[in-house]
Amino acid sequence: MTNKILIVGLGLIGGSYAKALTKNGYKVYAYNRTKEAIDYAKKNNLIVDGTDKFEKEFIMQFDRIIFALYPKILIKYINDYSNFIKDGAIISDVTGVKSSIINTIQEKLGNRVEFIAAHPMAGKEVSGVENADDCIFKNANYIITPTKANTEEGINFAKEIGTMLGFRKVSVLSPEEHDEMIAFLSQLTHCIAVSLMTCKDSEYLVDYTGDSFRDLTRIANINDNMWPELFILNKPYLLKEIDVFINQLSNLRDYINNEDTEKIKEMMRLSTARRKFFNK
Repeated sequence: MTNKILIVGLGLIGGSYAKALTKNGYKVYAYNRTKEAIDYAKKNNLIVDGTDKFEKEFIMQFDRIIFALYPKILIKYINDYSNFIKDGAIISDVTGVKSSIINTIQEKLGNRVEFIAAHPMAGKEVSGVENADDCIFKNANYIITPTKANTEEGINFAKEIGTMLGFRKVSVLSPEEHDEMIAFLSQLTHCIAVSLMTCKDSEYLVDYTGDSFRDLTRIANINDNMWPELFILNKPYLLKEIDVFINQLSNLRDYINNEDTEKIKEMMRLSTARRKFFNK
């Protein structure tokens, strides 16, 4: 793989990619719409160089590009600037939804440029390149979602990125399998955390809370620009998982109301058994 890579978007994930790839000997360049992010990344040796101007002459230098952008912004850049990308280049992304964007992007690029979608299952409750941290990848998972339009070279590029960044596991799923899995494992959990945090209005909760509430609501400190977009783009899968969760919570409510201790224990035993897989 070429050791020269462009990252488009120097937020938390883009900045963390830059930091990790630079540590591994890659010459990382970046575009970001704010000059402050570029200056910070250069000063802290996250990148070799960068620009706040998305210009064809600059973009055409790169055979490998990672777009660290929100889904709708990614599609806009591909629609508006696909001719800035050189023939034969391989590009990837970091977005949390796939089915709703992959075909649009691949159709726009045609056979001239290959788009291999990928999703780093990592993050923090902060944003911005100043919070870049390559350690967030170490115990996280990385999912690649190829289609029939992808080549072995493109898939291997994505795999090499996942391995290089140090992810715990690199997996390959179809876009549909990814979106169904993410709806349950990520988006539903954020919906639960937000709902829990907003269902009781009291500024004094913090004075009485224990670890269980803190753990359950950690991700309620949420990016309100990104997550609504992800929820809506993945609406069919997410609504299905929300309904499944509501049904299970309703069952537990009924067991408690009916004082059905055995049914409550049965749910808890199943919960404990399934949670053990995460304790390894």
